[in-house]
Amino acid sequence: MLFNSIEFAIFLPVVFILYWFVTSKALKLQNLLIVAASYLFYGWWDWRFLSLIIFSTILDFSIGILLSSQQNELKRKVLLWTSIIINLGLLGVFKYYNWFLDSLYNVIPGLQVIAGFNSLDILLPVGISFYTFQTLSYTIDVYKKSMEPTKDLVEFAAFVSFFPQLVAGPIERANHLLPQFQIRKSFNYAYAVDGLRQILWGLFMKVVIADNCAGFANQIFNNSDNLSGSTLVLGAIFFTFQIYGDFAGYSNIAIGTSKLFGFDLMQNFNYPYFSRDIAEFWRRWHISLSTWFRDYLYIPLGGSRGSKWEKVRNIFIIFIVSGFWHGANWTFIVWGALNALYFLPLLLTNANRTHVGEIAKGKTLPSAKEFLLILFTFGLTVFAWIFFRAENLNHAITYIGKILSMSLFEIPRFNDMRNALILILIVAIFLIIEWNGRGERYSISNLGLKWKKPTRYFFYYCIIGAIFWFGGKEQQFIYFQF
Repeated sequence: MLFNSIEFAIFLPVVFILYWFVTSKALKLQNLLIVAASYLFYGWWDWRFLSLIIFSTILDFSIGILLSSQQNELKRKVLLWTSIIINLGLLGVFKYYNWFLDSLYNVIPGLQVIAGFNSLDILLPVGISFYTFQTLSYTIDVYKKSMEPTKDLVEFAAFVSFFPQLVAGPIERANHLLPQFQIRKSFNYAYAVDGLRQILWGLFMKVVIADNCAGFANQIFNNSDNLSGSTLVLGAIFFTFQIYGDFAGYSNIAIGTSKLFGFDLMQNFNYPYFSRDIAEFWRRWHISLSTWFRDYLYIPLGGSRGSKWEKVRNIFIIFIVSGFWHGANWTFIVWGALNALYFLPLLLTNANRTHVGEIAKGKTLPSAKEFLLILFTFGLTVFAWIFFRAENLNHAITYIGKILSMSLFEIPRFNDMRNALILILIVAIFLIIEWNGRGERYSISNLGLKWKKPTRYFFYYCIIGAIFWFGGKEQQFIYFQF
């Protein structure tokens, strides 16, 4: 079920009414409703995949209880690695088996005849990368004794399957989200209204920005052989805003929807395209995944401690694994390695924590130096996104080669340039709003709250109008494929 679908527009109010007006007197009933609604939401794509999420839920719930009662360290490690191997094993089979096999047979052509292994005709379950990491964080935290395991299967199932963030995050930690299913809530009108406002902005980012940028990005990437280098640069920029509007839009809808039910989810994006260096970008982009890798992979490896070689090794491991997490394609691995290369100079000069606060705080505009740093970091990011978007490495290299040709200095030309120019103007307005609200959890959080009601509601109706005017056929979110 897509957030930008008619089905969800019916589903959400029904669940909201049942949650606050039918089950509000009993916490257990509320949690049961969340589980039932989440399974319906997830099963809407393919009910067969429900068996995987139910299996992961029961597995990690059981291991959590066993860990709490087991004092023998060896047995505790066996339990932990049972969870890790089974969860990552399922993820590996569904997401990486065919890619690994094809890559191996390409390297050793005769191996397929000898080995006899064939590709599997299987679909990738939606959101498997997200809920797998969420359940793993629970098991690891219980093993580390940084949290007590729950004895309530229903509340744990609600934590794993919570429908607003189930299929594309944020990837929540158990010590943040799970306790929220253990407390009976009272309806907070102001919090719910804030949630609706965030949903509205998320829909604008998805439907108006991402989906319209997607049309031009797809047109340019799919016909890159016949277009000028300048047009290909424009295509990469369109994709840059497509993926941001798509994923940050999803996160805003997820967080806003959670607020309707009294839940607080972590911020997943913090205006990443205003970053002054690549280290700041990764503190602001897909925060839930970046911090997951930091806490469960980077720090256990030694983090930024140790020799220069160990620092370099750890950075490449975390970025390449992050790229691999996104999908079974060499383009994602190169994208991750490229970001590691971007990051290394900052790490080795101890400049990776130079920019940690809000940019140009209390100022209308950034300084000339800050503006140039933002522009440079944005350029690096756009270049890296080419690998992320390309069909394969050959496509990416050919695409970049065309950009570096003399045709880079031609005027961009492709079909429907008039609508592309209108979209560029809309993106510019979007960036102004984002810049103005960069100190908030989402950019229209406080925008217009002090305006007179007619002006404020006119602004909201303009956003709604833009969603209907520029919205076309409902499009799946990019990160559903990861």
